[in-house]
Amino acid sequence: MSTKLVIFINGQSRIEYDRNTRLPGHQRQFLEKMDIDMAAGINMNGEHIVKPDLKVRAQYIAMQLVNSIFSENDAMIAATCAYLATRIPDLKQVQAVEQGENISFDLVFTDEQKNQVAVQFDPGLATKH
Repeated sequence: MSTKLVIFINGQSRIEYDRNTRLPGHQRQFLEKMDIDMAAGINMNGEHIVKPDLKVRAQYIAMQLVNSIFSENDAMIAATCAYLATRIPDLKQVQAVEQGENISFDLVFTDEQKNQVAVQFDPGLATKH
């Protein structure tokens, strides 16, 4: 079983996060703060979600991750990868495709690319409440 979470953009592997990476205390606290902040609600694709479940949180964090890769925000890339890897252990890949101003992505939960969740979003609409 792979311990890697792999992020693909336009078919190319951009990030490989090893789940065996040991997170320092301040990083674990930051992930807990992310959970607390999202528990207060999130705005995704123009819709306010009052109590996002883990699936919605995964989609939201994946959007933040892809935006962070495009903006080369290394700190947020590390935080969002760590969040997805630790909170959703069955997640194997995030596959994003850039289509002009829009980005679509799939969350892949097995190495065989079954059980995918397809999501389309406008990067300008993903904001925290």
